[in-house]
Parts: sequence; structure tokens; C-alpha cells
Amino acid sequence: MVATAGLAEVKVGMITTLSGGGAGLGIDVRDGFMLAVEQSGRDDIEVVIEDDQRKPDIAVQLADKMVQSEKVDVLTGIIFSNLAMAVIPSVTAQGKFYLSPNAGPSALAGKGCHPNYFNVAWQNDNLHEAAGAYANTAGYGNSFILAPNYPAGQDALTGYKRTYQGELAGEIYTQLGQTDYAAEIAQIRASGADSVFFFLPGGMGISFLKQYADSAVGLPVVGPAFSFDQGILQAVGDAALGVVNTSQWNKDIDNPTNAAFVEAFQAKYDRLPSLYASQGFDTARLLISAMEKADVADVDAFRAALKAAEFDSTRGDFAFGLNQHPIQTIYAREVVKEGDVFTNKIIGVALENHADAYAAECKM
Repeated sequence: MVATAGLAEVKVGMITTLSGGGAGLGIDVRDGFMLAVEQSGRDDIEVVIEDDQRKPDIAVQLADKMVQSEKVDVLTGIIFSNLAMAVIPSVTAQGKFYLSPNAGPSALAGKGCHPNYFNVAWQNDNLHEAAGAYANTAGYGNSFILAPNYPAGQDALTGYKRTYQGELAGEIYTQLGQTDYAAEIAQIRASGADSVFFFLPGGMGISFLKQYADSAVGLPVVGPAFSFDQGILQAVGDAALGVVNTSQWNKDIDNPTNAAFVEAFQAKYDRLPSLYASQGFDTARLLISAMEKADVADVDAFRAALKAAEFDSTRGDFAFGLNQHPIQTIYAREVVKEGDVFTNKIIGVALENHADAYAAECKM
């Protein structure tokens, strides 16, 4: 799919998840990205979009095709960390820029950092670190924690434990793509926990939350935004009400760019934007800001322009740390109902101007 015709000054290869489990995340990243491109009025950006089907081997094949046949300058779009680990080191080694609108595996933030890799979203641990910090302020002292057994799931539990000061009533890894959580909920019930922290993105989170609500275990739940995002909340319904989750973005962050983004996204796509949509939008904004300062063929100048990150973000102030991951404030949000729509509202700051734990290991 070629989104913008004409002689492209910058050719972007977007590999994202557009079918199967997790498709809503990729669709939101794509739609946010394309909205920013459209708003820029530029006809010198060509975007080639492909569906990775959430399969690492497909993602690698698509990346090879984009680099070798399509001759893209910049790649973006990947949602899931196992796909990111399969693709990003290869494309950056071939001299291409990779701008991550989502996945932020720890291996690429520390020793595996690369001058051509920029993460516009977060390092995977960040939102979970904020959840641990929130749990402390909420007075939780015995959390049961669970996440799927893949890189982002491992980073999630590591992040929560990094800031959380209480005891652990239990810690388990579930299967990626799991839909039945009866056994895990039975373990939670028997554990003596006073709270539950979980990271289960997409359909996994919908299944868990509904089953958890039906179980009447009743312990307070804390999680990252990924299981309480705009695209998921309608499917979860009342089971999510009142749950506190952590995010670097929400639709009520008070700045002109964010207000305009929320309004424009809703007008164009007839739905509220999600965390993922905001990240896609900001990723395109970053790219456009670099194009305004440098030619992509001048790799050093273009890299410096990306690193400067002089663009209006939906989050307000935006800056990269030394490892080219964001330093940013992460909020606590509560799930509420506005009319017929389930959504989030900010109730406080969980971590302010927070950098990731791996930057010191990055030798750029």
C-alpha cells in the first residue's frame, strides 16, 4: 500500500500488526502516523505499509524486502517486542533508521542500543515501574504479579519489581496468546495477596479482566495502559471501571497539540484515539521535524535532527535520553465511563521526568 504518491524524498517502511490478535494496536499506530503525515501537507513522504501478522519470520521477510527492494530510508511500526528483536538490529546494521512507535525491549535500550534506533514511545519497563510506584502510594504491600512469557512480559515484571517496595504473593508467566486464566485466578485467590499487577496486552487482557471480574476475587488491580487502552476498554466493559493504570499519554493531557490531535483523530476515524495512536502520531511528527532540518541522505545530519526531537508532542515536552529513548512523565489514570464510552482520566503523576534503567549500559 503506497499512501503518498509522487517522488518521495523520504520513503518509510511501516511493518505493523494489522490482522489477528493485536491488530487494533497496529491499526491505531498506522492511523496516528498517517494523520500526522496528512496534516503536514507534505508530498515528499512515501509510506509503504505491510502486515506482519504478529509473526517474527514474516516481519523479517518484510524488513528485508523493504530495505533491499523497496529501498526505504526509515522503518517504523512494530508493536510486539519479539518482532522488534528480530527486525531492528538487522535494519539498523544496514544503515537504515528505525523509529519505534511502541516496542521498547530492554536489550535495545542498553548494550544493544544503536545510533540509528530511536524509540518514541517508552522503554518497556517504564509504565510498569510507574505501576510499582503507584502501588507504593496506594499502600499495597503484597502484590500478585503476572505477565506473558516473552520479552515485554519479562520487562514488565522486572519494571514493577524495580520500584515496588512490598512483598510478592506470587509471580507467574502466562503463555503468549492465552485466553483462559482460571488457573491463575485460582492461584491469586489462594495467595493472600492484597493487590494484583498484570501486563496482558490486547485480547489477553480482555479475557483476563472479564474472568477476573466474574471470579469475584475482588482485589484491587493495577496495570500499565496496555490493558486499559481506548481500543480495549469497550470490549472489557464494566470489569475495568475504577482500575488504576499507568501511561505517558492520555486524551486529557492539557496542551494545544494534544487537544488538536484528539479532535482531529476523532473527526477522521470516528473513534477516540488510543495510547498507540498518539505514539504513531508523535513518531511521524518526529520524522517530519528531522526532514525540516536535514536530508535523509546526509545520515549524520538527519540523525542529529532526530536526536534533537524538536517537534510538538501530544505529551507536551519531549526529549530523548542518551540511549535515544524518552525521558518523560508517566501518569496514573483511572478507568471511568463518559456517557456510553469507557475511557481514562488522569488522577495523578506516578513518575516525573523518568528515564529508563538501561541508559548507563548504552555506549553511544
